[in-house]
Order: sequence, then structure tokens, then C-alpha cells
Amino acid sequence: MFDPDELDEIREAKAEWEAEAVQPTVDRFGERKETFTTDTEGHEVDRLYTPADVADLDYEADLGFPGREPYTRGVYSTGYRGRLWTMRQYAGMGTAEETNERFNYLLDEGQTGLSMAFDLPTQMGYDSDAAMAAGEVGKTGVAIDSLSDMETVFEGIPLDEVSTSMTINAPASVLLAMYIAVGDKQGVDREELRGTIQNDVLKEYIARNTFIYPPEPSMRLITDIFEFCAAEVPNFNTISISGYHIREAGSTAAQEIAFTLGDGIEYVEAAIEAGLDVDEFAPQLSFFFASYNNILEEVAKFRAARRLWAKIMDERFDSENPKSKQLKFHTQTAGSTLTAQQIENNVVRVAYQALAAVLGGTQSLHTNGKDEAIGLPTEESVRTALRTQQILAHESGAADTIDPLAGSYYVESLTDELEREARSIIEDVDERGGMRRAIENQWVQRQIQDVAFERQREQEAGERIIVGVNEYEVEEEGQQDIEEVDEAVEAAQQETVAAVREERDDEAVEDALQALADAAAGDENLMPYIVDAVKAYATTGEICDVLRDVFGEYQPGSSM
Repeated sequence: MFDPDELDEIREAKAEWEAEAVQPTVDRFGERKETFTTDTEGHEVDRLYTPADVADLDYEADLGFPGREPYTRGVYSTGYRGRLWTMRQYAGMGTAEETNERFNYLLDEGQTGLSMAFDLPTQMGYDSDAAMAAGEVGKTGVAIDSLSDMETVFEGIPLDEVSTSMTINAPASVLLAMYIAVGDKQGVDREELRGTIQNDVLKEYIARNTFIYPPEPSMRLITDIFEFCAAEVPNFNTISISGYHIREAGSTAAQEIAFTLGDGIEYVEAAIEAGLDVDEFAPQLSFFFASYNNILEEVAKFRAARRLWAKIMDERFDSENPKSKQLKFHTQTAGSTLTAQQIENNVVRVAYQALAAVLGGTQSLHTNGKDEAIGLPTEESVRTALRTQQILAHESGAADTIDPLAGSYYVESLTDELEREARSIIEDVDERGGMRRAIENQWVQRQIQDVAFERQREQEAGERIIVGVNEYEVEEEGQQDIEEVDEAVEAAQQETVAAVREERDDEAVEDALQALADAAAGDENLMPYIVDAVKAYATTGEICDVLRDVFGEYQPGSSM
């Protein structure tokens, strides 16, 4: 880089420039704000960055080359020049038939991977005819009550030709088993199945609350999936450790990195404690981040997260397989930034957020529909969101070179700062006994809530401008075209699950569920038993109820 004498000269020249050129202008005209900050709490953005701000940067140790440690510049040696990121649009439309129709529409429009949204009853392990499901069937995604529904969703879609991401956590083992069963029925070799299950229950205790079981059996299910997939479904990502929902709950960028990687540490420790070899399962770990409006901070966040994870896997777990150290991640543009006011502005927000994700080297990307602040996205808004990615890929030039912002004094300085802050937070977590203990004591939740409160205060005070909300407002007339779930969906789905129960072999179901209960009471891997149960057409609710009976249900505020 620069030698000490050159850096001293740069510092002196900058001081002279500030005194002679900047200060007179500031004294006369001022600046737009007294201080400029990123969304990272307490981090002030300097007026100008120079080589002096990255004086300690060691290229080989801190940056390196794409595809090599510390992976700051990316996990693949050819970046997007070899293969573009997977383009996914999150979709789940009431019934299995509607979801199949939307999936085929997206594939016809050029989408390269499927992303599956489930309704709340499915996320909570209830069938559509359960009392707890009333009024929620098909509302936030597709209702999957049995293997029959999963077969319908993927009718005409060969599973060896698509990659499927499933946003499911507490019942992830059940939905993964159904996906595997569909592949088996299609005659697809399990090694050819590609995709990701979210399967991140610690984040549920922090931010979303769609949990079922207490943490200990939940962690057992997760590590059972790790072990099963390493042997049976090696190209399927067994977990998507999710910072997205942590960020959406209000965290800073540094907290998003720290709490996400902190969850990752817990999962790795649990798997090792269960007797798994780190280099057998760690290559199948994946991550999930949000992309917000501050483009340069988001790019720095992704770079810092990659570098920090490589160090964690090396320092804490002595991993030797390079793939164990590669942080591969999916990105979704930030739903909480979308506004109901002037929804056309959301197209711009999503485009900038997508650009940040691509400049930061994401492996897969979902772009939100402009109307998601008011309802499910329409076909038109989904198409626009997908076209945003396609224009970015083929017209912007952003995918033509790897890590194009590397070497920017600001981006490199901010990457270092975010890594330092995230590491400091992880050290705080360690002092509190790790993420499970810090979540149990509500410490993690309080850190996020404090930031969310301050951001809301800034917005209400006009200190943080949200275009179209607290500045540049207009009178709007007329109603938007909103995608709505027909209330008849619930009755139709209840009839479907009733028909499945009528037509299946009850004795086979009973035997499969009893075998699962016996295995759950012991210490065997549960995945083979869950696969057998779904193939017998046991329902999602029936399988989860068996596990509820053995494991119990988690009550917020109880010991983890």
C-alpha cells in the first residue's frame, strides 16, 4: 500500500485542504447536516476518506482474492462472470394449485430459482382444519397439510432442474421430508435435489415467534437434518441462518452481522456436541441477510460478514475444509422500508437494495414487489421485481467484474469498522453465555428494540427522511390493485385434507407416527421416520403433534 512517510504526507495534505478549502466554505454555507452517519449505531461518516483511513490494511490477510480466504472479495473465483446469482421471487398463493400456477408463471418469466412462502398454520405445525388455523389458511403463503399438497405445488416442475428455497423453521424437518418425497416420486436422485430450508429457530425466539418446541429438541431436529442431509441430500443447504428478520425487527447492520453469526456459532457447537464433524456439515450451512437503502454500508456489511465467518470457523472450530469457511448467502430486499404511500417509490428502493446485494456478492436474491406494504404482490408487481434483477444482471455492468468497490477508501474503512463492531458484539454475547442464554435473558431482543425505538423517534421528529411519508408527501386518490386471498380457500383446503385422510392407509399412518414417537423419545435421527410418515400421507399437524407430545411446546419467558 503506502509507506509511513507517504501516509503522513497525505494526512498533512488533508488537514491543509480542510483548513484552506473546506472550512471557509462550511463557515459561509454550512453543510446539510451537522453530522452524517450510516445506519450503524454511532458510526459517523467522515467528509472524505484517504489511504490514511486504511493504513493498516494488509491486502493478502484482509482482502485476498475471490474464492480464497478470507473471502472478503467473494466465495467464487469467477464471481458473476461464471454464473449469475439465483433469481428468486418469494411466492406462496393460498392453495397448492395457485402456488403451482405462480411458480410456472415466474419460471416462464425467467426466474432461476423458486422461493416458497407458507401460511401461518403451516409455519406453526397446524393443519388447515385445526381450531388454531381459523382465519389464517392461505393468508401469508401456501397451506401445506400433506404430501398431496406438495405434489400439487411441484406438478410439472422437475426437481432436478430447479433450486427451491423454503421459508420454514419449526416444522422444517416435515417440509423438507415432503420435498424429498416428491423428488423420490419423480425419480430424482436425492443428490440432485438443490435448495435451502430456513430451519433457523433461534431467530424465531428473537424476532418472529413462529416457534413450536423448546430450544433443546429444536436444536436436535436441526442437527438431525444436518446429519441426514450430509449423507442423503448433500447439495441441499440445511439451514439459512437468518439476519433478515433480525434487521427487519430494527437492528443495525453490525448487530445483523453479529447476531446472525452468533446464531451460526450456536448451531455449529450443537452439531459438534451431537457428534458431527464440522467439515462434514458446515459446507451446507447458508445465511440470509437483508439489503437496505444505504448502498455502501450494505456492501461493506456483506464483505465484513464473509471475512468474519471465515475467521470464526478457523479460530473457534479449526475447520480445514475451505467450503466450511465460505459464507454463502441469500439476500432479500428490505420489506420494512416499503411504504404504503406513493408505492411507485418502492420500485426505486428495491432497485437500489438489489444493487447493494449484487455489489456485495450475494449468491441468490429476492426483490420485493412494490405493493407488499399493502398486501400480497400482484403478478404485475412480481414481474417488475424480477425484471429489476434481470436489468441489473444484463444491462447495468455491475456483474461484469468481481467486488467492484474493493479498494474504495470509504468501503474498506467501513468494512473494517463493521467487522470490529460485530466482533465486539459477539464477545458481549460470549460473556453472557452464548446466543441461547442471551436470548433467554432478553438481552438480544432489548438491543434490537432500543435501536428500533430510536429509528422511529428519528422518523417522527423528521431527523430521518422517508420520501413520501414525512417529506415530499402528495395527496393520493383511488385504490391500489391488491392481491387478496379468497375466503373460500380455507373451506377448500379443509376439504382437501379431509379427502387425504379418507383415502390413505390409516394403519400405515398410525404405524409411521408411532415409530416417530418412539424415535423422538430416544436419540435416533428423526429424519428417516419423518420421511416415512409423510410418504404415508400423515399430515403436517399430525407429525408436529407427535413431536409436541414428546418435546412439549415452548412458552415465551420459560427457560431455554
